[in-house]
Amino acid sequence: MRVILGATGEQLGVMRLQDALRQAQNMGLDLVEVAPQAQPPVCRIVDYGKFKYEAAKQDKAARNGASKLKEIKFRVNIDSHDYETKLRHGEEFLDKANKVRVHLQFRGREMAHQELGIKLMGRIREDLSGMASVEQEPKLQGKSVTMTLAPLPANKRKRRFLSTHDLPPLEDDHDDEDEEDDDDEEEAEE
Repeated sequence: MRVILGATGEQLGVMRLQDALRQAQNMGLDLVEVAPQAQPPVCRIVDYGKFKYEAAKQDKAARNGASKLKEIKFRVNIDSHDYETKLRHGEEFLDKANKVRVHLQFRGREMAHQELGIKLMGRIREDLSGMASVEQEPKLQGKSVTMTLAPLPANKRKRRFLSTHDLPPLEDDHDDEDEEDDDDEEEAEE
């Protein structure tokens, strides 16, 4: 079997089972088979408790890695600044590979103008088209319209609504300050 030292990843070579077990016992560690299907089978010399802990941690990360569904709520008569803020949050969710459900709520007499809600949903779809594709088309359910967006692959995503903390810091021009200081000195001499 092929033996790998777990701590460093160093390959110790192909050994007989007895030799590998003796090597592991000399180090005070365990011999763990990690790839039984390989030819020859692959084993690691590691602390078994630590190995199990790392494997459980990776399983948990893989299960949590599935995309979550985030929701953004809109109203028909939303202000432009609020609209941009909500789209910025939507882009952040999509950037983290989460799906986004856009929820538009009608209240009272707004139900008489459902076309405004559908128009707003089209605008949202267009504005987030660089980050997501539509998974579920806008659908009227009672007094609300919902639409689900799925993130595009990471290499195709393009953000449009960046917040101030997402932008790179502006560099100060030190040359301008030096020129002002030189002008001040000249005025003082006169």
